[in-house]
Amino acid sequence: MADEHKPTKKMAANAEKGLKLHETFDRGGTEVGVKRAKQIVDGGPMSDDDVKSMHSYFARHDVDKGTKAHRWGDDDDPSAGYIAWLLWGGDEGKEWADRQREKIDT
Repeated sequence: MADEHKPTKKMAANAEKGLKLHETFDRGGTEVGVKRAKQIVDGGPMSDDDVKSMHSYFARHDVDKGTKAHRWGDDDDPSAGYIAWLLWGGDEGKEWADRQREKIDT
């Protein structure tokens, strides 16, 4: 059910931070990531397809944490991957997407 897929406040805070860093440094995330961040910040229910997309994103981009260009988790010189990760809800978004994905499969 769609309303089971309501993003958390921590995901929204991460997405909002990602939007600010994206604007400040002009890197990190695609149009899709920026759109996803805005969707998370809005806090409305997300569809099964949204959850599957998020789950896939996090599975593909976990390797970005090992980047050497700029720094992961640094607000003064953040890596593009870190900014993008935040746009999708950050670590809380990944954990949430994993949990929601399991509900869809059962």
